[in-house]
Amino acid sequence: MGRLSTTAAGAAFGAVAGLMYVGVMLGTPGALILVYLTQLPLFLAGLWRGAGAAVAAGITGTLVLAGASDLVGAGIFAVLNAAPVALLVRQALLARRRDDGTLAWYPPGLLTAWLTGYALVGIGGAVLLMGGPESLQSSLRDVLAQVLDRMYERRLPNRDEVAATLASIIPGIVAASWMVTVVVNAALAQGVLARFGANWRPSPSLIALDLPIWLAIALGIAAAAVALGGAARFIGINVIIALSVAFCLAGLAVLHVAARRLSHPMMALVFFYTTAALFGWPFLVVAVLGLLESWLGLRRRLAPQGGNIDG
Repeated sequence: MGRLSTTAAGAAFGAVAGLMYVGVMLGTPGALILVYLTQLPLFLAGLWRGAGAAVAAGITGTLVLAGASDLVGAGIFAVLNAAPVALLVRQALLARRRDDGTLAWYPPGLLTAWLTGYALVGIGGAVLLMGGPESLQSSLRDVLAQVLDRMYERRLPNRDEVAATLASIIPGIVAASWMVTVVVNAALAQGVLARFGANWRPSPSLIALDLPIWLAIALGIAAAAVALGGAARFIGINVIIALSVAFCLAGLAVLHVAARRLSHPMMALVFFYTTAALFGWPFLVVAVLGLLESWLGLRRRLAPQGGNIDG
């Protein structure tokens, strides 16, 4: 297929994504699920037809939003959906040829680093846009106080403390949830395309995920910022929350490698994911495991003898 058909395919998927986002903004019944699936058509376009299709999809979706709602909605769509998908698709489809003639595709650890970097830039952008950490935290605290008043009809005795606590972590939670949404949509798109043999690149292997060292360094700097207190503490806490997603993925890589040593690895993994989905806290343990992996190389230590962890 030529460039024109690639652009047309991207535009078609982008229009679908844009209309899904319009449904969210209009409050269409069941629209909540559309919030989490808006990136899926964009990833389908890019992972099927290439980075050009992802760009065309993002532009089309943005134009649909600009025409159906306003420039603010279009801008939010572009920043949260179109731009990151185009960036990640471009990186994911990079490959180099090894000496033996096989292709070495862009590694999942570096894709995770790009995703994390985008989220951290988003936190920094929000801080700058709102006039600094104190201003952002104050604005969030005021909004949350009003929300709590409506929810509890002004009967919550410690309303100010609850609002202040939530305001101190909201940016990081938003960034982390956005990162999880991106990962899920990318995995769904790749899985659908692979099912029909339409995927551009082979599916990345989770067990091959190896994070760059700068993420661990960034975590150390963020922890130091928390210890300083004040505005630095606010930034540090939210950076740590965002970084936890990357380390959780690294921890899951360790977990999948360790499961290979068991006689029934799939049963063990199903049990873990079910428990984690129900209670949540196992993901925190896995994130710590991912941090230890950065320094100790746990995947190679736990790999079955002769096992391949490089994908």
